[in-house]
Parts: sequence; structure tokens; C-alpha cells
Amino acid sequence: MSIRIVTDSTCDLPEDLIRENRITVIPMYINIGSQTFRDRIDISREEFYERLPEYKSTPTTAAPGPEVFRQTYEQLAREGATEILSIHISHKLSAVMDIATQAAKETSIVPVTAFDSRQLSLGTGFLALTAAQAADKGKTIPEIVAILERQIARTHVFAALDTLEFLRRSGRMNVALSFFGSLLQVKPLLKMYNGDPTAERTRTRNGAIRLLIERLREASPFEKVAIVHSRAVSRAKDLFWQVKNLLPAEGIIMEEINPVLGAHIGPGVLGFACITKE
Repeated sequence: MSIRIVTDSTCDLPEDLIRENRITVIPMYINIGSQTFRDRIDISREEFYERLPEYKSTPTTAAPGPEVFRQTYEQLAREGATEILSIHISHKLSAVMDIATQAAKETSIVPVTAFDSRQLSLGTGFLALTAAQAADKGKTIPEIVAILERQIARTHVFAALDTLEFLRRSGRMNVALSFFGSLLQVKPLLKMYNGDPTAERTRTRNGAIRLLIERLREASPFEKVAIVHSRAVSRAKDLFWQVKNLLPAEGIIMEEINPVLGAHIGPGVLGFACITKE
């Protein structure tokens, strides 16, 4: 039995963990004007965020069609996979799960299970990592899914946005709310838990960071933690030192948020993806 794990590039797993755990990542698409880029292949995250404020048209994002997913599954089967578990960003945030589910049904040469992470960024990434490690230990698909369900119940992602402007541009929020927020210089804290996206409001950047740290403290102690940011590495490092006493002793990941999410939330975002201890 050889179970392989597939995910998409919104997972934000570092490249070394992807390679070490033989995780297959399907790149999402970023559309800028008439050009289409594959995340991490045709455009780097550094380049995307550097150019984001200068784009004349708002970047849009998309998932590949079912054919790309099916071809990925079939290639893994040719490489020896006997089963595939395909783990993706929450269906409430993207159409990726629907596409993966369709491709799984159309794949005949290997059984494919499409799994909704009910998370985003490293909330999804940590699930893919856990699945790959469980598969390496000989766990079956039902056993891995049960492990993932327990992890989902312990997984929290929350992030402080520096501006509402990019959410307004992308059309992912009510325009009136965006205008109201801009007038009051609202700094929202977005939260994701078990497929349920929610938000809190603060008035200043410092207030948003204080709220971020408060939510981290409430969720502690942790099994795993990642600090995520969008073109804010210096502030992310400062945040690490502010909360170091709340974090596990080792294994902290610091990663830039993928452009698929970044197109909607913009630069200057700071946040955490964390798994609480059982």
C-alpha cells in the first residue's frame, strides 16, 4: 500500500517539508491583467507582493480545472501510488474542493479521496503534513481521515489585516462595510475555525496586534505554530519575540502567505496558524 498526499499551493507549507514528505502540490492561478501565473512556479511570492500595489487591475485568482487534478492523480498512480488523499482549502473560500471532488470521481486508475480541510494557509498545510506522516507509518485512508478530523478540531488560524482596501477591490466583502471600515481606519482580525470564517474589529495596527496576541494566548498551549505574513517579515520576527513564551520550544514555521489569499487581503498581514495540544 502506497498512499500519496496531494494539496494545493494555498497550503503555504515550506518547500523543504513538501519535499521531505513527498507531498504533491497543485499550483493555483493568479491572473494579472491578461497574464496568468502559477503560484510558486511562474511568479514568486516576493515578486507578487512587491508589485501588488502597482497593478493597474486587481489580481484575480482561480483553480486549475478537473483535468489538471486528474492528470496529477494519474501520474502519482504511475509512480506507484495505490491510493490518494487530496486535501484542500475550505470550500467556503474556494472552488478547489468541488474541482478536486469532480476529478476524484473521474479518476479510474487509482482511488482518490477528496478532503475538505475546512481551513486555509498552514491550517491546511499542517493537515497535509500530518496526513503524509501518517501514511508513511502505514495508516489507512480511514485512519488518516480520523486523525485529520481530530486535528481540525484543534486548529485555529487568525490574522490581522493592515487594510480593507484589497478585500474591497476583490469584491470579497460588502462594499458599504469596506467604505465604513476605511473611514474609521478599522484593522480587522480574521479568524478561521472548523470551516467557519469570522472577524473582529480594532481601530489601530497596535490594537490589532494586541488582539492577535490575546487570541493566541487563549488558544494555548500548542502542539504546532506557524507565523504567517504578507510582505511583513520584519514585523513577523518582532511578533515572534513578543509571543515566544507562548510557543513550542522548536519547530516554529515563519512563512509568507500565498498570492491567492494575498490578492484579497493585501500586504502587511500578520497572523498565526496553530494546533492546540490534545
